[in-house]
Amino acid sequence: MRFIRSMLGATAVAALAVGATTALAAPASAVPNTTAPKVCGSGYKTVNSAPVGSLGTVYLAYNTTNGNNCVVTIRNNPGAAVDMSAWIYVPDTNEGDDDYGRYTSYAGPSYVIGKGYCVDWGGSIANVHVQVTGSNCASLAEHRTTYTR
Repeated sequence: MRFIRSMLGATAVAALAVGATTALAAPASAVPNTTAPKVCGSGYKTVNSAPVGSLGTVYLAYNTTNGNNCVVTIRNNPGAAVDMSAWIYVPDTNEGDDDYGRYTSYAGPSYVIGKGYCVDWGGSIANVHVQVTGSNCASLAEHRTTYTR
C-alpha cells in the first residue's frame, strides 16, 4: 500500500511539473489561417504574389470561368487589428476595387473583370505598401514597388 501511495505521489508531482512547464512555455507564433483562393471563392487560383516586407503577402488570383481577378493581402502572423489594404485596377477599362480597414488576418477580397487586360494591384500591412503595375500582360514586364510610410 505504501508503495502505491508513493507511486501516485510521484506521478502527481511529475504531472504538475509537466503542466507548469507547458503553461510557462512561449506560445507558438500564429500562422495565417487562410489562403487567397479560400478568401476569393470557388474557382480562383493564385497567379501572382508580392511580399509585404516581412509582414505578409499580397496575392493576385484569377478565375478562368468568369474572367475575374481577385486581390487579397494576408498577414504572416494574425493578431491585433492593424491598417491593411488590398486593391486592384484595370487601366484600360478604368475599373477597380479596393478594401481598406483595420483587420486581424487579411484585407480583401477586391475584384475586377480582368480577362484580356493588364492589371495593377497591391496592398499594405501597417506602414508597408506594395504596388505591382503592368501585371499579367503576357510579354510586358511588370513593375514592383515596396515602400514604407
